[in-house]
Amino acid sequence: MESNWAAEHLQVIRTLMERSAVYRRALAPIMIFNGALGTAAAALGRAQRIDSPRAFILFWSLVSVVALAGSFFLVRRQALKESEPLWSPPTRRITQAFLPPLVAGLIISAVVLANVDAAPEKIRNAMGLLWLPLSWVVLYGCAFHAAGFFMPRGMKIFGWAFILGGCGLFAVGIPDFVHRPGDYAYGIMGFFFGLLHLAYGVYLYFTEKRRDGT
Repeated sequence: MESNWAAEHLQVIRTLMERSAVYRRALAPIMIFNGALGTAAAALGRAQRIDSPRAFILFWSLVSVVALAGSFFLVRRQALKESEPLWSPPTRRITQAFLPPLVAGLIISAVVLANVDAAPEKIRNAMGLLWLPLSWVVLYGCAFHAAGFFMPRGMKIFGWAFILGGCGLFAVGIPDFVHRPGDYAYGIMGFFFGLLHLAYGVYLYFTEKRRDGT
């Protein structure tokens, strides 16, 4: 039993290493899609003044559902293009790496959503418009860093950018010159979940084209 498990584990690792170029190629459209979505959502939410803590959480929860659905569609399309099964052992390993931080973010969001209206206004704004968005940033970075052990090295660097950036902003808090906490929250979301994704996606796209010699 032990030898079978070790052989299967070794085969999964070998397959992941062999397919790292394929995963890198698949990441570019996913990053660009999520970056464009995050940037557009941040601009829309700020323009529409969706900045009460409850509305902010519900708005970004909806955006995350759209992002997951779009990412799933792109992964499925890539699997069909490469004639590979969608739910292969390597895909399961990557999903397992992603899940703990993302589930933690979902639970924290649900707890904050259930209690935010009962808190005093200052605490309510801090909970929903600073602590929670930065928790999303840090946990998302942890998810990418964990998945980076099975994918290209840049994934771990990308994850560290979220972890360090989120922790740094936690330490700073909301600066005195910010008059609307909602604007600051949308800036956080637009930068991390919009612009950083776009930048990484464009980098992957052009470096992959250079590798292909096109």
